[in-house]
Amino acid sequence: MNRIERPFRTSLTLVAATASAALLLTACGEGAKGSASDGGNGTVKVGLITKTDTNPFFVKMKEGAEQAAKKSGAELSTAAGKFDGDNEGQVTAIENMVAAGVKGILITPNDSKAIVPAIEQARKKGVLVIALDSPTDPQDAADALFATDNLKAGELIGRYARAAMAGKPAKIATLDLAPGVAVGQLRHDGFLKGFGIQEGDPSVVCSQDTGGDQAKGQTAMENCLQKAPDVNVVYTINEPAALGAYTALKAKGREKDVLIVSVDGGCTGTAAVKDGKIAATSQQYPLLMAAKGVDAVVTYAKKGTKASGYVDTGVTLVSDRPASGVEAKDTAYGLENCWG
Repeated sequence: MNRIERPFRTSLTLVAATASAALLLTACGEGAKGSASDGGNGTVKVGLITKTDTNPFFVKMKEGAEQAAKKSGAELSTAAGKFDGDNEGQVTAIENMVAAGVKGILITPNDSKAIVPAIEQARKKGVLVIALDSPTDPQDAADALFATDNLKAGELIGRYARAAMAGKPAKIATLDLAPGVAVGQLRHDGFLKGFGIQEGDPSVVCSQDTGGDQAKGQTAMENCLQKAPDVNVVYTINEPAALGAYTALKAKGREKDVLIVSVDGGCTGTAAVKDGKIAATSQQYPLLMAAKGVDAVVTYAKKGTKASGYVDTGVTLVSDRPASGVEAKDTAYGLENCWG
């Protein structure tokens, strides 16, 4: 898996031509009557393909793209898979958008490797492809990556957890995403780095995959409590998994003596930090990812300048429980900048 090591997630309708198409594409913006990449009247066509259209993170991403498209006078087409992992649907969306004459495609890959051939075909036809939130594998399969530095996001909460434990021996449970998913691996690795340990360290007493789902997070935490009842630190891939873990801990009367840290900064998760259910979270900014992506496509269409490499869209540690030596913003800031 290629990883990022430096600072580092409506009225023309296009219908998929095959029965396997699992996506609905919609367009918004000015100049919808044009043709080709500039609509025939200076309007730039931009495509946004997210993993799903139900996850609040991607809802906010779409909102950012819509706002940027409206501001620049671009025409935005959007698509989303039926489920997280729907690579076939994303391939269909790319093909449809290229056929519709988009100048650039912004995509959060469901499968970082499997999507590469479709991206390569789009780029051969002069379409700028920017990955948002999740890198392709290899990363340079797309022209650029606009994303949170997920390694840093994990490192921030790892440093926080270590400081908050104040030298007390840690018994850590990691509630991860799924094997082979770059975002999940980077956050996991960052947490270990921030905590000052390596993979295989005996202080990690349980590791479970959750798919970033609240119910699965609860089940994973229940499994960890059976395996290691003395768990006192819980790292989670995102806040739904964290809230699932909190539910399982509360059922055992452990919710007040276990430190939970997470990543995302959604409004529900940030509110959970304020309520004391989660000690700290690393907040990311999906709206900014998409807005910058739209701007990059418009620049490419009008000036021929291609975005390239990695663009860090920022991450901030949010907590109301200060830890010595770890800089953080409070939940007032977090709630002002949250999503979902």
